[in-house]
Amino acid sequence: MHPLSRLFSHARQYRREVRVASLYSVLNKFFDVLPEILIGVAVDVVVNQKASFLAGLGIVDPKDQLVLLAILTVLIWVGESAFQYLYDVRWRSLAQNLQHDLRMEAYRHVQQLDMAYFERNRSGNLLSILNEDINQMERFLNGGANELIQVFVGSLMVGGVFFVLTHELAFLALIPVPLILYGAFWFQRRLAPRYTSVREAAGALATRLNNNLQGIATVKAYAAEEFEAGHIRDGSDDYRRRNGEAIRLSAAIT
Repeated sequence: MHPLSRLFSHARQYRREVRVASLYSVLNKFFDVLPEILIGVAVDVVVNQKASFLAGLGIVDPKDQLVLLAILTVLIWVGESAFQYLYDVRWRSLAQNLQHDLRMEAYRHVQQLDMAYFERNRSGNLLSILNEDINQMERFLNGGANELIQVFVGSLMVGGVFFVLTHELAFLALIPVPLILYGAFWFQRRLAPRYTSVREAAGALATRLNNNLQGIATVKAYAAEEFEAGHIRDGSDDYRRRNGEAIRLSAAIT
C-alpha cells in the first residue's frame, strides 16, 4: 500500500476535516489563479476598449470596465487571503491531531513487543520513529498536502484556460507532463533508501547521546569527556554526510 494511502487510512475519523481543508486549498488556488486572468482582461480593455470582452458582456465604457476590474481585484485578494488562513488552520489542526494519534498508537504497539526485540534494536532507532518520523508526517500535513492539491488544481485550471484559448498550445504544454511524472517517481525510488540511511544514522546518534547522558557520572569519573565527544562527533559527521547525500538528490528534483 502506498504511504499516502496508509496515512489517510489512519485519518478515517478525520475525513470531514480533510475534505474541508482540501476545499479551502482548492478555493485558495482558484483565487490565486484569477489575477493572471484579470491581467489578460485588463490588457484586452486597454487595447480593444469598447470592443473588449467586458464590452461584450454589456459594460461598454472603458472606465467602467477598469472600475469593475479594480473591484474584482480587491475581492479576489480578500478571498485568497481568507482561504489561505482557513486552510492553514485546518491542515495544521489536522496534523496535530493525527500526530498525537499516531504517536500513541505506535507507543502502545512498542509496549506490546517482547524483550528480544529491544535487545536486537537500538533505543535510538525507536526514538527516531516515535519522534522524528511522526514529526515528518506533521510537517507534510502542515504544507505538503496543500501543495499537492494546489499543484493539481493549478494544472487543471491553467490547462483549461489553454484548451479554451487554443487546443494546439494546450497539447504542446502537456507533452512534458509524462516525462515529469516519470522523473518524479524515479527520484522518489532513489530517495527512499537514502532517507532510510539518514534515519539509521539519526537513531545511532540518538542512542549514543542517550547513553552518554544517562551515564554522565561514569564519563566524568573516568575523565572520558573528550573520548565520548569523539564518538558523538563521528556519529554526527556520519549523519551529516548521509543527510547531505539525500539533500543533493532531493534538490535535483526542483
